[in-house]
Amino acid sequence: MRTSLNAPGGADPAGQPLIELQRLADGAFAEAEASIDGDAESLLLYRDGDAVRAWLNICPHAGRRLDWAPGQFLKSKDGLLVCAAHGASFELLGGECVAGPCRGESLRAVEVVVRDGAVWLA
Repeated sequence: MRTSLNAPGGADPAGQPLIELQRLADGAFAEAEASIDGDAESLLLYRDGDAVRAWLNICPHAGRRLDWAPGQFLKSKDGLLVCAAHGASFELLGGECVAGPCRGESLRAVEVVVRDGAVWLA
């Protein structure tokens, strides 16, 4: 799932939410665009119950996007996020690469909060 923001400069805690929580099923991924430190960034969002984790949509191995198509992410039968480019596998608690070419490295976390039925940059 891909979410685009209409707010100029991306989302901020006082502006537009990244995604409405009801649009992100438990155990599912979504992509959202936001302004991080003044740069437009693609974010990977993952819902785990009432919690949502977010990372930059960039594989630490080669700096490529993790999705195989915009907003479409691969999840292994073991519940790992799999980079579509080189098969690196990431656990979904902290974003650490547990298999593949960047083993031991981690995705860059982005702090988000769930409030008022939506996911916002923290």
